[in-house]
Amino acid sequence: MLEDKNASRTPLEQLGEFGLIKHLTKDFELTHPSSLKGIGDDAAVLDLSAKKTVISTDLLIEGVHFDLSYMPLKHLGYKSVIVNLSDVYAMNAMATQITVSIAVSNRFPLEALEEFYSGVALACKIYGVDMVGGDTTSSTKGMLVSITAIGQVTDEKLVMRTGAKENDLLVVTGDLGGAYLGLQVLEREKQVFKVDPNNQPDLEPYSYIVERQLKPEARKDIVELLEKLEVHPTSMIDISDGLSSEILHLCEQSDVGCNLYEDKIPLDPTVISTSEEFKMDSTMVALSGGEDYELLFTINQKEFPKIKGNPNLTVVGHMTHKNEGAHLISRNGSKIPLIAQGWNSFNGTE
Repeated sequence: MLEDKNASRTPLEQLGEFGLIKHLTKDFELTHPSSLKGIGDDAAVLDLSAKKTVISTDLLIEGVHFDLSYMPLKHLGYKSVIVNLSDVYAMNAMATQITVSIAVSNRFPLEALEEFYSGVALACKIYGVDMVGGDTTSSTKGMLVSITAIGQVTDEKLVMRTGAKENDLLVVTGDLGGAYLGLQVLEREKQVFKVDPNNQPDLEPYSYIVERQLKPEARKDIVELLEKLEVHPTSMIDISDGLSSEILHLCEQSDVGCNLYEDKIPLDPTVISTSEEFKMDSTMVALSGGEDYELLFTINQKEFPKIKGNPNLTVVGHMTHKNEGAHLISRNGSKIPLIAQGWNSFNGTE
């Protein structure tokens, strides 16, 4: 829940805007040589002259992108950073700085924002990024979070969505579908709680997928792994809107088609069992669920020996001529056109 009614509450107006920013950011230190000036002036000063600069921004809105009835504010702070860092890593770049801006209504005391910023600080520490700026303001409708992530990459390592070629292998990291099913579990327990507030949910059997939803991780390790393996992807994207949608983005941007093999899609056992419990098809969950923040990329077939057998990477298909289109090859061998059924923030449906 949002707050403990018995906990101390410090109204934000006691500090004022500048006092609030100073208080919330006092423990953030700059660690990157490229961070010349952070919080405290009219603007941050970065020296990124040696490499290409990668910038990504996300806006998260309470009631649309997150629900504070089951999303702890510390987790929200952490996840808000992660979803932006994931976009930077999807360019084969390393994240170096972030800015954090929030708008909150007067139902949020200082202690709530301290929780949010503790999550931001944890993400900064784990992923080695500097928080160099941001803003706080008031909101009439709940909480809004806007984070910008900045990264660096050399010319030769930069990877975009446009470089996939016919016969390239399609590779995915980790496993898929967990975050979406974690959300289904949390939403179910929220409805149960509404009926009986004394009912305490047992989330232990779902701990993996609930964590995938509430505290996802960005795949910085994959960028480092690919460099170590001397593998250079031809195209790359992060999986935020479901595997199907992301494959179609790569196909469109690279002007190719794709064959995705159903029996190759990596699924955690919890995803399979929970899909059965919710009477969902686990393949559809992986294709359309979203919020996994894994990386999807293509490589030249000649590079396959470098990744063969690696537990972090799974070859799930290959790119074809654009005239062939994008298809799922089912377990029985039938060819099903891929369609984007992932999250659409403008109609709120999946």
